[in-house]
Amino acid sequence: MRILITNDDGINAPGLEVLHRIATDIAGPDGEVWTVAPAFEQSGVGHCISYTHPTMIAKMGERRFAAEGSPADCVLAGIHDVLDGELPDLVLSGVNRGNNSAENTVYSGTIGGAMEAALQGVPAIALSQYFGPGNAELENPFEASATHGVEVVRKILAAQTPDTQDYRLFYNVNFPPVAADQVKGIKVAIQGRRKGVNFAVKAETSPSFRRFLWVTGGDQRAKAGEGSDSEANLNGYISVTPMRADLTAYDALEALKVIE
Repeated sequence: MRILITNDDGINAPGLEVLHRIATDIAGPDGEVWTVAPAFEQSGVGHCISYTHPTMIAKMGERRFAAEGSPADCVLAGIHDVLDGELPDLVLSGVNRGNNSAENTVYSGTIGGAMEAALQGVPAIALSQYFGPGNAELENPFEASATHGVEVVRKILAAQTPDTQDYRLFYNVNFPPVAADQVKGIKVAIQGRRKGVNFAVKAETSPSFRRFLWVTGGDQRAKAGEGSDSEANLNGYISVTPMRADLTAYDALEALKVIE
């Protein structure tokens, strides 16, 4: 099996090392793992692509490349340049430092990489590690994903059925903020919405009296409802959410027909 991996935390991120080990196990002794990851951190860029300027790419080692662009750029670079147009069997994106559950999903570059792979017709899984009091102080805060990642990926691949829809499925996996031996299992979950949680900005003045804005996040422990990804994570479960890039609000189509 040939696997392409990327992330949004950057080529030197510890989560990418975790992902490489997962991918190597999945690929098997006769497989290949190719890395194309951002040269610098690209958290929060979503499905951004560098459409108006070129992306520099550099070889860092055997089957290892850094691109000055987003995770989606890296998937494009991996497929159409590094692999010379030959589709990999699987794209894995992550392991993100922090959760991509609930509303975080919409902003995530990790998700953006997996989404671009799906649009290119390649099976794709995004993996993220929730951080919290149960794992932040561990020697390896990625312990849950490092221990359970291979099992989850294999189970998802085994459960896949033929997908004939125009927008191909990809999967969002979030590991709970606990030690590996505290993980309770896997829950298939919907994308949640943490009540009252939104990104915002905070203004600060620099020593040179210039005004800057910092983006701020919300409470990652806020409730998102039963059956949701973040609720599963906070209860000690790995969440698996099937997704598509189709943004159509199907529930609103019928009511909107009055304007035709």
